[in-house]
Amino acid sequence: MTGESATHQWVFAFTEGDGSNKQLLGGKGANLCEMTQIGLNVPPGFVITTEACLHYLDSGSKSVPEDMSGQVREHMARVEKATGKGFGDPENPLLVSVRSGSAMSMPGMMDTILNLGLNTETLQGEIRQTGDARFGYDAYRRFIQLFGKVAMGVPDEVFDAEFDAVKQAAHVNEDVGLSADNLKEISERFLKVFQENTGQPFPEDPYDQLEIAIKAVVGSWMGKRAVDYRRQFKIPPEMAKGTAVNVC
Repeated sequence: MTGESATHQWVFAFTEGDGSNKQLLGGKGANLCEMTQIGLNVPPGFVITTEACLHYLDSGSKSVPEDMSGQVREHMARVEKATGKGFGDPENPLLVSVRSGSAMSMPGMMDTILNLGLNTETLQGEIRQTGDARFGYDAYRRFIQLFGKVAMGVPDEVFDAEFDAVKQAAHVNEDVGLSADNLKEISERFLKVFQENTGQPFPEDPYDQLEIAIKAVVGSWMGKRAVDYRRQFKIPPEMAKGTAVNVC
């Protein structure tokens, strides 16, 4: 810890964050809070503050604040209640996006992960709810690749090689021509790619996925793209101190 009390607030719901405080909540997070509070139709979610990012970057062990995980779970429970869905519920799964957002706009420079919460069980729930197996497996294979790339550094090229191999075997030129079975095979191949390149299986527990994703997003603040962008556009630390993380 960095001297904060055990009650330090690292996480703000969109319903409670100060929409004028972009240094704490990032531009995207502050705007989501403001839009929510004036009554616009914003999906429920929460913001992890830039302070948590700075804690992570200052930590020699690259760890998030000790009391942040509990706050994230509390806020996720609020999102579950608001949506009527369950994070990790195989019958009625809640899926979320995890996005960066600094005080200054830095388009495309940091990382986003979509469809987080999918695993072998929630995937089947998503397919049952939508009645569309192709949609479900397409979302799943995209999530595996994005999570592998952003959170674990698996190169796009190794996923793309497997994707192209299935397309070639199916005699399909365009992605839209792939069937649900083709996309299921691609998902299975992507899971193997993930394990071969990381030395560990793809995380099934949605909260494990979320913790890894949060760390990846805050870590991307010091990624080469983001650092080069701030240098090129002369964005000093006092104008943008770390990135917030938006979970929606």
